[in-house]
Amino acid sequence: MDGNPDLDRFDSRRSTAYAQNGMVATSQPLAAQAGVEALRDGGNAFDAAVTTAAALNVVEPMSTGIGGDAFALYRTADGDVGAFRSCGGAPADATRDAVRRRVSEQSGVDPADATMPGAGPLTVTVPGTVRGWDRLLDDHGERSLAAALEPAIEYATEGFPVSEVIADMWTVAETLFTESHAREEYLLGGRAPDTGDVMRLPDLGGTLSTIATEGADAFYEGPLADHIAEAVRERGGLLSADDLADFEPEYVNPVSTTYRGAEIYELPPNNQGLVALEALNIAEELDAGSYDYDSAKRVHYFAESLKRAFHDGHHYITDPEFEDVPALGSKAYAAKRATTVGERAGNVSIGGPGAPPEDGDTVLLTVADDEGNVVSFINSIFGHFGSGVVVPETGITLQNRGSSFTLDPEHPNRLEPGKRPFHTLIPGLARFDDNDWAAFGVMGGYMQPQGHLQVLSNLLDYDMPLQAALDAPRWRYLENGSLAVEDRFPDGVVPKLVRRGHDVVVRPPSAFGGGEITRLADSVMSGATEPRKDGTAAGF
Repeated sequence: MDGNPDLDRFDSRRSTAYAQNGMVATSQPLAAQAGVEALRDGGNAFDAAVTTAAALNVVEPMSTGIGGDAFALYRTADGDVGAFRSCGGAPADATRDAVRRRVSEQSGVDPADATMPGAGPLTVTVPGTVRGWDRLLDDHGERSLAAALEPAIEYATEGFPVSEVIADMWTVAETLFTESHAREEYLLGGRAPDTGDVMRLPDLGGTLSTIATEGADAFYEGPLADHIAEAVRERGGLLSADDLADFEPEYVNPVSTTYRGAEIYELPPNNQGLVALEALNIAEELDAGSYDYDSAKRVHYFAESLKRAFHDGHHYITDPEFEDVPALGSKAYAAKRATTVGERAGNVSIGGPGAPPEDGDTVLLTVADDEGNVVSFINSIFGHFGSGVVVPETGITLQNRGSSFTLDPEHPNRLEPGKRPFHTLIPGLARFDDNDWAAFGVMGGYMQPQGHLQVLSNLLDYDMPLQAALDAPRWRYLENGSLAVEDRFPDGVVPKLVRRGHDVVVRPPSAFGGGEITRLADSVMSGATEPRKDGTAAGF
């Protein structure tokens, strides 16, 4: 419709949005609008969060869906701070030996040499999204799940025009989907939709309508659950109907630290929130935020802080019901780790066996309302279109979160039946003052804690407005040891980083995640959205 947009150019100016009644920020404008309408119709921030997430399931389907997991951090109107996790575990039949045998049968490798696949039916874990939406609305919302699903059902059945960045992301479906039912649902005549093409997802719309009519349990028990499990098993996976029926969401205690006078809340293990907290604590110990913003020293000391946090988190973080996780987010631990940081880049490994795949995609949305609720909410199927398994006649794309396990029996994140994997998803919450709260986050696999670190520093060390904090050029430490940067860094920064021993590479904006922020300070709400995505911050 608009030709071929240049996704690598930053030639527009966005302002921070302001409102008094409600604010939603997310990666797709139609989904943000759905959330605002939920607020206008009498819902609160929790209603708007679920409504927005459901709409994103349709308008950004490669990133999220009812075949994935959901998480929230929130501050309620009553002043309570809470964390919510709706994340399924490995199937009961998913032993390491069983997976090794299946991988061997499918690929021909010796079972002893088998590794956890990156996608496919063996990577499907129990989806938590639908019961998560229902539980969060029952406990904190004002409207029904059926009401929250209405915009998503309308977009799926009536159609929606595809936006720029999402059209680019959609192209992976052309090669990922080989089965006819998946290609018919998610492609137009065998190709991914172009920018502005109107897309309908009728099978997904029908499934959402079933859930709206029959309730969340329709996904986990009965004919639909049987059909989901059968689809996975027919393709060589291990998910069963009993795995689905047994799933329940949970509330957990958030973990937190302080940074420059603000209190920062994250999700505990099995999520990687401790990586963000450890990195913040090390950076504070090194006084990394005291250097000039356009200096190589600033990037160096923040990146070195992050490296150490990743090294620790990628080894220790797993399901705490199966393995103890050290207090990586403590100030005392950070003080010890800070002594290992010097003026040159350290040889610190991240990733490796037991760590999740480096790249992933997801959706983040942040909401605030005039009652005082502030919500950071994440929904994901992990990789682009998750496992690549689409349940026939349902439009459900199942996540590949099981790819984050390892088959190494000695690693804390080893595969075990019922165990939840290391999870990259980390919604964020910040308290700047008693009446000043922000819901925030940055999407994108390993980029998530790195984005938290950089955006929070932009706000707290350099006093940037919300939108400027998201617009600023980013860096990203990669699993191969390189330090990736955007090409918008000031002249002279990159060579000075190289002189400090960093292997610097330039990557396009899409490599640096997607952030959203919504802030409630006294009675005024403000919001900002990621310039590297299609999104918007909308209020009223």
